[in-house]
Amino acid sequence: MADHSHSDHDRGHMDIQEQSATYSAVYGMIKWCSLALAASLTFVVMWFCTPAGPFAGLVVGGIITVLGIIFLRSKPDGAH
Repeated sequence: MADHSHSDHDRGHMDIQEQSATYSAVYGMIKWCSLALAASLTFVVMWFCTPAGPFAGLVVGGIITVLGIIFLRSKPDGAH
């Protein structure tokens, strides 16, 4: 029978720097792409599905973009 008592894995002492960086990159990409999608869909819906027209869609899409940037930007590490 094989001896499986020796393992290279030392529980609690693993370097997770790469996983943490990947998670942060994916989270940031999803966050900003969602904002872009929301603003562009709002623009298109306001333009083609309401009598308001393209200018109103541009204004509302711009407002969503500005508010999204304000609320989604990175906070300092001490902020919750």
